[in-house]
Amino acid sequence: MNEDIVTNKLNQIFRKVFKDPGIKVTNEMAAKDVEKWDSLSHLILISTIESEFRIKFKLKELIAMKNVGDLIQSISSKI
Repeated sequence: MNEDIVTNKLNQIFRKVFKDPGIKVTNEMAAKDVEKWDSLSHLILISTIESEFRIKFKLKELIAMKNVGDLIQSISSKI
């Protein structure tokens, strides 16, 4: 699955989790850029991503991610 497809699917997931139909993910986007992105929504986001893509993240992978671009690369490498 290429990064464009991953990005499109992530857009849908972010819109659902953050209840914001206008949200558009970018490689540079981070938690500080989304008002509703707190620790609880982060857990929901990761759980939803793992479920939708049928993957699992290791804790060290999650800690190393600095932005959505890192997330996209990690997802792409797992599928």
